[in-house]
Amino acid sequence: MKLKGIKYIAVACMMGLALTSCDDFLDKPASDQYNTDNFYNSDEACIAGVNYLYNSPWYDFQRGFIKVGEVLSGNMYWGSSPYLNFSVNGTDQDLVNMSYSLWAVIGHANTVYQSLQGATASQSVKDQCMGECLTWKAMAYFYLVRSFGDVPIIHDNSATLAAGDYNTVHKVQKADVYEYIIMTLEKAMELLPKTKSTTGHIDYYCAEGLLAKVYLTKAGVSGKLNNEDLQKASAYAKDVVDNSGRQLMANYADIFRGSNNVSDESLIAWRWTVGAHWTCQNTLQSDLMTEGFDENGDCWGGWGGPSADLMDAFGVNPADNPSSRIGVDARRKATIMMPGDYYPYFWRDKTLPQAGEDSQVQNNGQTNGGKKGFEICSFYYNTDYNKSATGQFQGPCGGQNVKNLYGDQADHQAEMGMASGRMANALATHILRLSDVYLILAEAEVLQGHNTDAKALECFNAVHQRACPNDVAKTSLTFDDIWKERRLEFAGEGDRWYDYVRRSYYDVQSCIKEIKAQRRNAIWNCDVAYKNWYQSGVWDPSEIQYDSETAAPNITANSFVLPFPTEDVALNPNLAAGAEAEHVDVRSTYQY
Repeated sequence: MKLKGIKYIAVACMMGLALTSCDDFLDKPASDQYNTDNFYNSDEACIAGVNYLYNSPWYDFQRGFIKVGEVLSGNMYWGSSPYLNFSVNGTDQDLVNMSYSLWAVIGHANTVYQSLQGATASQSVKDQCMGECLTWKAMAYFYLVRSFGDVPIIHDNSATLAAGDYNTVHKVQKADVYEYIIMTLEKAMELLPKTKSTTGHIDYYCAEGLLAKVYLTKAGVSGKLNNEDLQKASAYAKDVVDNSGRQLMANYADIFRGSNNVSDESLIAWRWTVGAHWTCQNTLQSDLMTEGFDENGDCWGGWGGPSADLMDAFGVNPADNPSSRIGVDARRKATIMMPGDYYPYFWRDKTLPQAGEDSQVQNNGQTNGGKKGFEICSFYYNTDYNKSATGQFQGPCGGQNVKNLYGDQADHQAEMGMASGRMANALATHILRLSDVYLILAEAEVLQGHNTDAKALECFNAVHQRACPNDVAKTSLTFDDIWKERRLEFAGEGDRWYDYVRRSYYDVQSCIKEIKAQRRNAIWNCDVAYKNWYQSGVWDPSEIQYDSETAAPNITANSFVLPFPTEDVALNPNLAAGAEAEHVDVRSTYQY
């Protein structure tokens, strides 16, 4: 925690709060039109103050949360990353930046919430904006406690500064932190409207969906499952499902297109913009895709990608013949890009070559020649299609990422109505989706022993059959059913590690056993087979080989808590791993 920076957060957030604003998260007042004394003098100014929380303070967390959520969990291979082999320490820059980002969110949320109370504006707008502040604050604490375990509670930045004890605060026991998150969300729900938002702003049911997830996580924090918490998780989730007016999108892949940045499916998301200022933009495509995919000189993530173990979970293998690969689960193609996959929403201004009509591609089973769109072997191996084709497939396990990508300029313009920029796109990052709430309900019921609960079955089957419409509906559920479903549904979205953290509270040995058994290493020589197939039409996977020589990761029970940044511990020894955390009676100590 950047305790030394609390003063900066309290002041700078006040002065910088209007950098993005209003309903489209981009409009802003001129810098000479506001200061900390007179800014909150209209409905528009209040909205401007809270809109900042939808992107900029989260920027550095966004750059790192994939490494925690996906690499640490075994969903993604990332070379020699310390998140892959559980060697991350307090000096890791991603971890440092992620911690700072979360505390910046809390600092801004606290400051704006206080300012809104005395704002000259309509009460309904003030309430809405204060509810959004508290929901974002709760989300930041939810990430903090699941990442670092016991963490301090900074309820009021101004009070902490006045006391002068920001470098001596103690960690609070994680059970109390969860209670604080719950209290914060309860207050948010008192303030937020139940009317469904059509602008991407948080409403009552968005906050309630997060509350359901918090209760499901808190249920195991004592070391054994708490039935009362599970009941509340189920009840809050059911209210969202039944009364929010939201429905799952019919086509899974559509969730992640820019034209659906705002949809029923997206409860809480980072709402990125292009051009306002540096930290308001989405940069994930740069980190996750290979060079040349866009037209801005970005993309350096080709040597990372979906893991062999994630492919196993989807029932696919790089050794499968691309011409005859069976696509049972629609989420695989929307998550893992493999040879032969056709994407009409990427490179929609480029024409794929016809098999047999081009010297670089033969009769290899492709059926998309002449169409506008993207296929990865054409991208790597065909210079007529991609003038910058490297001639070498980069995906270390035989596939590349799909989620968090927008494509090229034509794609961004078509989906978002604006040009992208250098490491800058406006694709929303969904961090709580409606399908998550559906599966929370199912998991909470199953953990109570209600394996045939009608609502749990309805929710589970709705999620599963959207992706696998030919599968027979379940009539009874197991925990393993839901555990696997969550992995397939949210792969690539930065959430899987936090599933492990939740489960580790009450069943850490199962988590350790599963992670040790994962295929977390690279798959060699995919490029040889892919290139030959593309150019000759002959499929020969004989050289494809999994790296079985690299040892399984050294994971222990302590691995489910990340270390505090070293620089923060140096400023405040109370944050050290061995420092005792305090018990706080949250409800009597803090009030909103």
